[in-house]
Amino acid sequence: MTWRRPAERSDPERGVNETNPVPMDPPPPVDATAAQAISDVYALYDPPLWLITAADGRERGGCIATFVVRASIVREMPRMIIGVARHHHSWRLIEASGRFALHLLPIERLDLVWRFGLQSGWDADKFDGLQTRSTPLGSPRIDDALAWLDCRVESSLSSGDRSIYLAAVSDGGSRNGAGPALSVARMLDQAPPQRRAELDRLYERDGQIDAAAIDAWRAGAQDRRG
Repeated sequence: MTWRRPAERSDPERGVNETNPVPMDPPPPVDATAAQAISDVYALYDPPLWLITAADGRERGGCIATFVVRASIVREMPRMIIGVARHHHSWRLIEASGRFALHLLPIERLDLVWRFGLQSGWDADKFDGLQTRSTPLGSPRIDDALAWLDCRVESSLSSGDRSIYLAAVSDGGSRNGAGPALSVARMLDQAPPQRRAELDRLYERDGQIDAAAIDAWRAGAQDRRG
């Protein structure tokens, strides 16, 4: 099956679907009090860190993500939903191939977070010196991962800052006696001060990029409505 980017509207002949919500007036930014209250809610849960990898036949790449969710309770039809920032190198590879692999990391492998989270695939080969193989669908698979899933995109939508992919899971595996996966809180607790400072800097930078992309997306929705 050759990946084709989903059409702007439902297109049964191409076998793809993309939800197009009715445009609404753009919501205003939340005030400082509400922003803090919402952040307090987010702080009540500790999502795992996922390593997403992809390849297009010429290049390979990967990034660290938390926007990764199980999307099916049907054992024979496993699915995942992920969100990938559209300025990332990995986003271009997923768009080109329609495939990606997901990895959970052991709690002691912070080095993989720094390797895939603190440098850009536009500037460096993040896999240099790392032992890997290919998944059945052709995505890079990290041998040192705790577990992995092989995914093929079924549909996608844009939220301005991200592409949100619904993907079918076709294969996967985990280590025998696999222990707990590395999570956001565990990573932050173990991060050396200089790594934490770099994470904070990149988080602030990406937040500014995302805010501009969301504003542009909302403005475009208003133009289409008008």
